[in-house]
Amino acid sequence: MKQILLITDGCSNVGESPVSAAALAFAEGITVNVAGVIDEGAIGEQGAVEIAEIAKAGGGMSRIVTTHQLSHTVQMMTRQTVAGTIRHAVNQELKQLFGLDSVGALPPPKRAEVVRVMDELEETSELRVALLIDASASMKPKLHAVEDAVRDLALSLQSRNGRSAVAVFHFPGDFGHLPCVLDCGWTTEAGKLHSMFTRIRMKGTTPTGPALLQVVDFIRETCGIIKSELLEPPHIERGDNEEVRSDYVV
Repeated sequence: MKQILLITDGCSNVGESPVSAAALAFAEGITVNVAGVIDEGAIGEQGAVEIAEIAKAGGGMSRIVTTHQLSHTVQMMTRQTVAGTIRHAVNQELKQLFGLDSVGALPPPKRAEVVRVMDELEETSELRVALLIDASASMKPKLHAVEDAVRDLALSLQSRNGRSAVAVFHFPGDFGHLPCVLDCGWTTEAGKLHSMFTRIRMKGTTPTGPALLQVVDFIRETCGIIKSELLEPPHIERGDNEEVRSDYVV
């Protein structure tokens, strides 16, 4: 199972729409979850709307949180997405094989057996989580909380029985042609993640859409893609990463 977990305050303003990019990710078998750490006021409200739309298009969930809630929320969304993916797959199989709408329609003894198997799969299935961190200037006061959340997530995944790995990106990139930077490739060691935060420089615009597309490319190249049978990938014209989409630039 593959996930992108975006941590942002919303209000992207450069390149492709992040909603379209999230839809492309979901069509290729990658769930997009979004943890929103937003500010008060009109800009925060705009960011909250975008955060919800990205998660909906990416087949995932969104949460608006304070910095104190971020670590718990990131872990919760990751595990709930695993459980939801397994539940959806099992329900599809039951409908195809027996015409049942869900596990709840099974007789109690069979239901208990299926739930036991689902619980086991939640802990044993291979899981890859690509963290995409908004490092635009407006996120600077929140970076310490993001660092704690990334570390705690990696430690949480280490406790699973199944193989779990984390990769970390931040955006915007250091150069005009790179919307985001790969800080750490797939790793199972939480200790490797601490040093990368000293290299992140908070700056610039917010190319959330191009950054999501770059992470999708990375997952495709390193893990392969599970094509969805229900969704056709939307056609996205990749634009100039420096093209500003709105007047909101921090």
